[in-house]
Amino acid sequence: MLKALSISELRPGMFVKNVSKQKKKIKIKTHGWVRSQSLIDQLKNEGILEVIVDFAQSEIEEENQIENKTPEVIEKENKTQNITPKVTKEEPSSVDQKIKRKQVEEEITLENEFSKACIAYDQGLNKVRTMYQDIAAGMQVNVNILHDVANDIIDSVFRNEDAMAVLTRLRDKNAYAWRHTINTAILISVFGRYLKYSKKSVFQLAMGALLHDIGQARVPQGIINKLGKLTELETKAMTKHVEQGFNLCKGEKGVTPVMLDMIINHHERLDGSGYPRGINEDKLSKTARMMAIVDTYDAMTADRVFKQGLEPISVLKHLLGQKDKYDPVLVQQFIKCIGVHPVGSIVKLTSDRLAIVLEGNKNNPIRPKVKVFYNTKHKHYITSKDIHLEIEDTSLKIVSGIKPQDHQINLSRLLKEQLIA
Repeated sequence: MLKALSISELRPGMFVKNVSKQKKKIKIKTHGWVRSQSLIDQLKNEGILEVIVDFAQSEIEEENQIENKTPEVIEKENKTQNITPKVTKEEPSSVDQKIKRKQVEEEITLENEFSKACIAYDQGLNKVRTMYQDIAAGMQVNVNILHDVANDIIDSVFRNEDAMAVLTRLRDKNAYAWRHTINTAILISVFGRYLKYSKKSVFQLAMGALLHDIGQARVPQGIINKLGKLTELETKAMTKHVEQGFNLCKGEKGVTPVMLDMIINHHERLDGSGYPRGINEDKLSKTARMMAIVDTYDAMTADRVFKQGLEPISVLKHLLGQKDKYDPVLVQQFIKCIGVHPVGSIVKLTSDRLAIVLEGNKNNPIRPKVKVFYNTKHKHYITSKDIHLEIEDTSLKIVSGIKPQDHQINLSRLLKEQLIA
């Protein structure tokens, strides 16, 4: 949707279609994303008064713009333009259905959503695997298949974000590429929802994540899964997956500029040390920065044929310490979103019990809701019990994160035993 905005209303993340009003005629780029406030200030100094913004390509929702205006400005605009609130009448049945659907979504618990999420996850995994195999055989990207996968993920996340997030903790080193694809789509959907993006915008994020590594289907598996250090030629072949993914998706129906941005820029870094182009923060969109964080987080926590994954808290500390590479504000928001100990993680408590993290605590991330299930002192399973560490038992604390294999725990089986209603 196109909309004229004054230069004072322009915000980073918007896509400018063209300049509609200016004090004097000057040569200026007619379209593109606004990357920073400094660019807006430069446009002001050059006499730009009004621009046409395309909200379909922007990273900011049109309805959110009212938050950038004071009540006095809004009231003045309404009087000037003689705006009267528009009421759209709906049939009672339509209204009733919406209310009922909203109530159902609000009532869905982790346990009630988990079995649906498992089915959607497995189906998505099979579709992504098939697509990778088809592309490796020389076929083109089937975007419609990914639409179904993205919609299933988003529907689940908007019913209960924790159910899908739990599944990202499951590891299979022999299916890393496909799991990484699904996991990043889940994580960025959860992140987008936390940042209050609309469902339409979250869909674009999920699709971008599902497509971000698609070029790896054209990279020899021997390079991707090599146990030792890659040679210079192998490294070059590996980095080419970004260009190959971009070329596979460019021009495909249903692939938007936002998705292409995520594909081509997910390995770029703020300090220009990334690839394939080595661009710096001035040219990196918020969406690309989000994708870089999510991509790195899942890759570093994953088990691969040549390495064991790190615990989430270690990776989050790494991201925090790399302020020159990852957007520090977005990293902080990502941590608040998924928690210091993400849902599905196994943690050890001060009571010598092991517990699964069931639900994050955005106000106090180190004190989430957990389900205890194992006594480490006597090395046996116990009757499981839900405990909210901040409300029900403030004396208990999390000592550390635990790798399931250290206690011979089959995480997949444990989750199904403890979470399926």
